[in-house]
Amino acid sequence: MAKVCECCGRGPATGNRVSHSNRHTKRRWEVNLQSVKVDLGGNETRRMKICTRCLKSGKVKRAL
Repeated sequence: MAKVCECCGRGPATGNRVSHSNRHTKRRWEVNLQSVKVDLGGNETRRMKICTRCLKSGKVKRAL
């Protein structure tokens, strides 16, 4: 499964790793995904991969 947040669609970012001698090689910044039970309303819960930014901002409601 892709490393993408199911709430906001945020995925890995790419860029360069720069060494002390200024050599550039490709690297990735992965998203901090958590597998969370989400309350969808109407007695429905589902396990989703949600990034911590969405969890902290309150975009999704955790099921208890």
